[in-house]
Amino acid sequence: MFLSMLAIVVMSCQSDTKPSEEASTANSKAVKLITLDPGHFHAALVQKTMYNDVDSVVYVYAPEGNDLKLHLDRINSYNSRAESSTKWKEELYTGGDFFEKLIAEKKGNVIVLSGNNQKKTDYILQSLQNGFNVFADKPMVIDTKGFENLKTAFDVAAKNNLLLYDIMTERFEINTILQRELSMIPEIFGEQEKGTTDNPAITKESVHHFYKYVSGSVLTRPAWFMDVSQQGEGIVDVMTHLVDLVQWECFPGQTIDYTKDIAIDKARRWTTNMSLSEFKAITKLDSFPSYFATNIIKDSLLQVYCNGEINYQLKGVHAKTSVIWNYKAPDGTGDTHYSIMRGTKANLVIKQGKEENYKAVLYIETIKNDAAFQTIVEQQFSKISAKFPGVELYKIAKGWSIKLPEKLVEGHESHFARVTDNFLEYLKNKNMPAWEVPNMLAKYYTTTKALEIALKKK
Repeated sequence: MFLSMLAIVVMSCQSDTKPSEEASTANSKAVKLITLDPGHFHAALVQKTMYNDVDSVVYVYAPEGNDLKLHLDRINSYNSRAESSTKWKEELYTGGDFFEKLIAEKKGNVIVLSGNNQKKTDYILQSLQNGFNVFADKPMVIDTKGFENLKTAFDVAAKNNLLLYDIMTERFEINTILQRELSMIPEIFGEQEKGTTDNPAITKESVHHFYKYVSGSVLTRPAWFMDVSQQGEGIVDVMTHLVDLVQWECFPGQTIDYTKDIAIDKARRWTTNMSLSEFKAITKLDSFPSYFATNIIKDSLLQVYCNGEINYQLKGVHAKTSVIWNYKAPDGTGDTHYSIMRGTKANLVIKQGKEENYKAVLYIETIKNDAAFQTIVEQQFSKISAKFPGVELYKIAKGWSIKLPEKLVEGHESHFARVTDNFLEYLKNKNMPAWEVPNMLAKYYTTTKALEIALKKK
């Protein structure tokens, strides 16, 4: 069954590709992808589109099993869709020594990592030591021990002239982009407030759901996704995105030194409880695996430490990031995001609640809403309109909401192509901004140090 499924994947690619296309593309692309143990659906989303410099043949090294099957099913769905079909050809190796085989054969030059996080940092380090570039899904580390290995990994990457980069999709969400752009217009935003622990200058909160749809189907999650020793706790997993955005928005283009620019004030973690029937619905398993033994309460409820909150200071600016996982979103809703940047002249707020029809909306909420300031905002907003055609201001009682043209509104899945394009440009032109590496270290220092503090509160 497994081999027949593989044949379907390969045949679907071949049927959409003309011989002349095969001849012109074979062995001609500078980038050859290797997918390593793709246990998370983000690995497939990297391949939801084709890229000019990337070979259509992708080498997959992974243990045989359901994680791999689901990955191949997703690639096949992209290859066989009616519009904008892809032409990927997946070549597999599923032996128990799959990682050693990957290193020895060296069939590609970029390793894509998105799966079980327990071994991810070791995979990253060893891949770089053996001459591979690494394009890794978040989180690259899930604890302080992993952070030390990550520091070594970046040293190895620099020494070997290799690229190590993580997949920060949320930088490509249009409301977040505009929030950042507006914060850099002092006539509108003023200066960034410093805030306090109780009233942070910047807050980012996200709510996620275990039961969700991806590429039109209910997502089947591997059981280990709910095991924090393998996936990582919420405070080091999804929190990575929020901490990244705080850095990216508050200090655009600036280097952050984790040894002196970050102070964790407090951090906490808590569980979401999942019944066996809920677990079955998203994993297709009839029972909890044995590694959950210490996380089962009342014989039938699985406790998952997927929620977390960090209050910290970044270069003297007080920030709060929060991640919450519920089991399933109410009908008509989905994952949501809330963000506020507080300035001396206006607050920039992203809301995604009932009032917004559960669609993200950016607001400019003014501190002093007089006629003179209104004129200034409307004049200065022309800088945004020129850079993002079709974006408009809409007057409301507290200030303005931002209206977006449909062409600028993309879903989360589309952002993977954006990040991949960035990675490919950096790989080709060796032009990754100098602040990216220190800021990746700063981000993972923040999440892992916060977890260390939260764990001490047991």
